[in-house]
Amino acid sequence: MDKKIILQAKELSKTFSNESVQQHVLKNLNLKIYKGDFTVIMGNSGSGKSTLLYSLSGMDRPSLGTVSYYLGDGDEATDISKYSNDKLALFRRNHAGFVFQQNYLNDSMSALDNVMISGLLRNKNRKELASKAAELLKRVEISGSDSRKFPTQLSGGQQQRVAVVRGVINDPEILFADEPTGALNSQNTTNVLDILSELNGSGQSIVMVTHTIKAAERGNRVIYLADGVISDECDLGEYAGDYRDESNPERDRALERHKKLKDFLQEMGW
Repeated sequence: MDKKIILQAKELSKTFSNESVQQHVLKNLNLKIYKGDFTVIMGNSGSGKSTLLYSLSGMDRPSLGTVSYYLGDGDEATDISKYSNDKLALFRRNHAGFVFQQNYLNDSMSALDNVMISGLLRNKNRKELASKAAELLKRVEISGSDSRKFPTQLSGGQQQRVAVVRGVINDPEILFADEPTGALNSQNTTNVLDILSELNGSGQSIVMVTHTIKAAERGNRVIYLADGVISDECDLGEYAGDYRDESNPERDRALERHKKLKDFLQEMGW
């Protein structure tokens, strides 16, 4: 059965101008993102990874080309590339979730309120939203007492887990993550990646930019970007757990995926 497209970019270009100098960051790029996939974008520094993510998500506007979404069960495309800023903001609020390297939590609000604010902006029932937010925070091991703390009272790992919950509180069609573990230590990195894998396992479509193999292994599809164009991509198949875990029943397949990804990245010059 063919996968359903959720997002498609056609002839996508992004140019930044600085006085008399123009920097072409994305160059006539074509890309399809499929529903239910965990798509990973990799590439060397300056390759255009984050610019691509922001252009796909509506956080930034491409210079040329189109970005179309196929929402719900319909086959009709919604082109957001010509939307006004207000319409783009409304689209993101209703259809997309975001997790960034810096969590951007509001220090004057509790962890629970930081999660709830996105739902309240969509006029959701406050009582129902609070219950859902508390349950999601519990799933990522943020207890009731911790959920009432301010971000500065939480560890970096806890803050990022709160940010992940904030990104999915509205059940977005697609979740965008830009280096979501870049500022975390090894254990907290694993915790956040486990959450993303769990979300994807339940059907959440994810597009993530990363610079590490550890994070990239969570995806089933890895796209390699170089100088603003897609060099190639690697199909890893479903995540099989940690190849280093001797108790992992799928360790052999996990090791095969790890080697396949390493070979692919080496071929790409990473």
